Amino acid sequence: MPRSTWKGAVSFGLVTIPVTLYAATEEKDISFRQVHPADGGRIKYKRVCEVCGQEIPFAEIGKGYETADGRMVILEASDFNELPLPTAKQVEIVQFVNADEIDPAAYDKAYFLKADGPGAKPYVLLREGLARSHKAAVVKVALRSRESLALIRAHGDLLLLQTLLWPDKLRDGQFAAPREDVAASPAEVNMASMFIDQLTAPYDPSQFTDSYRDALEQVVAAKLGDTPVPEPTTTSEGTGEVVDLVAALKASVEAAKKRREAAAKAG
Repeated sequence: MPRSTWKGAVSFGLVTIPVTLYAATEEKDISFRQVHPADGGRIKYKRVCEVCGQEIPFAEIGKGYETADGRMVILEASDFNELPLPTAKQVEIVQFVNADEIDPAAYDKAYFLKADGPGAKPYVLLREGLARSHKAAVVKVALRSRESLALIRAHGDLLLLQTLLWPDKLRDGQFAAPREDVAASPAEVNMASMFIDQLTAPYDPSQFTDSYRDALEQVVAAKLGDTPVPEPTTTSEGTGEVVDLVAALKASVEAAKKRREAAAKAG
C-alpha cells in the first residue's frame, strides 16, 4: 500500500466520512544524475546561507515568506499545521456537477479515497449516489501546504479525488487557433470522419507503453555492453502542405483498413 497523503473527513450534508487520501499515480520516468562527463563523478550542490556563509544541512532549512517590501517572515511547521483553514482537515461538498462540464485542461492530480473506521457505509452511499446520477462533487481541500479545488467522483468500487487547477492558472489558448478564413470542405470533413471511424476502438490502456522510456533503456543497456547498439528510427517530418487533402485522407483510410484487417488475422 502506498504512503498516505492526507487524513481527514468528507462532509456529505450532515454525514461525515472519515477518509485517508492516497496518490493514484506514480512516476515511472527514468531519472538522471548530473555528472562530470570526464570521470563520471556526480555533481553536488552546497546549500549556503547568503548572510553567514555557512553550509546549512537540509534538515535545518526552514521556509521563509518575503514580503513586497523585503521583510522575511520565518514559518514553523506548527504555523502550517494550525492554519485557520476549514479545508485543512475537512472537505465539504459544496456543489454537484456533470463531469463533462469541467475543462479537461484543468485536471491536475488524482487520489484514491479510502474509508476509515465507520466511514465505510457513508462512503458506499456517496459512491453509489454519484454513480447513479452521473455527477461529480465539487470540493475544496488543503493538500501539501496549499488549497486546491477538486472533484470527487465514483471510479469503480472507489471514490476518486481529482484536484483541479485554479481558473487563473489556465492560459487562454486562442492564440494557437488557425485563422477564421481557414475552412475544410464537406468532402474533406467526410473523409476525415471515415479515417476516425477506422481507428475507433474501445480504449484499453494496457495496449500502450512508454516507447521513449523503452528506447532510452535500450541505449543505456548498449552503453553498458549488455546489448548491441540499437538502430535509430528514421521518420520523415511532415510539412503540413498537402495539395489534395481528400486524396491523402483516402489513402490514410485504406492504410488504416489494412492495418485493422492484419491485426484481426493476427488475433
